[in-house]
Amino acid sequence: MSSISETINSINKELPSGVRLVAVSKFHPVEALKEAYEAGQRIFAESRPQEFSAKVPQMPSDVQWHFIGHLQTNKLKMVLPYAHLIQSVDSVHLLEEIQKWCAVNGKVQNVLLELHLGAEETKTGLSEQEVLEVLSDTSKFKNICFNGLMGMATNTDDESVIEADFARIEALKKKIDQIHPELTDFKELSIGMSDDYPIALRHGATFIRVGTKIFGARQY
Repeated sequence: MSSISETINSINKELPSGVRLVAVSKFHPVEALKEAYEAGQRIFAESRPQEFSAKVPQMPSDVQWHFIGHLQTNKLKMVLPYAHLIQSVDSVHLLEEIQKWCAVNGKVQNVLLELHLGAEETKTGLSEQEVLEVLSDTSKFKNICFNGLMGMATNTDDESVIEADFARIEALKKKIDQIHPELTDFKELSIGMSDDYPIALRHGATFIRVGTKIFGARQY
């Protein structure tokens, strides 16, 4: 098995200009994150608030932290002080609570709106209509910077299904770009994980979220 640094270097060689690797470090010890850091990795993503807030102070200050899990509103204070980007805004209610917290604490929070993409009912996310409604009037979200969309494809080996999922979110991103040229920060498309990121690259991914391929199986 390749080392963490070898894998990171190998993936980065595959990525077109403008696409960034997000190392999904959830369930892995800080020692593994530090090895990735030594290989030049600077963007890390976590999905559990307690683990997120515990790891931040153990890593160098130039790490850019992304949160990619379902974020409960009672856990905002564990995540928002440290997160450069919340990739997984999966409800209007969460968006409103992030706005309230940021207004009180004087922060502007970067977010991606998570589109419910996959076939699984268990997956969270906004509908296309909800995404469009949020972006139709962003004036109530003065402390939020909308950076783009995130999505998870259906969990399947059928590449045609994954391709269709990614094509759908790519089409929505293009539609938003046409309707809302004023949203100048709305540039990111976070799609693709360890098994399907080569397909995501064909559909305009700007972030790929890779965990298992870099760090191996979950450690805890």
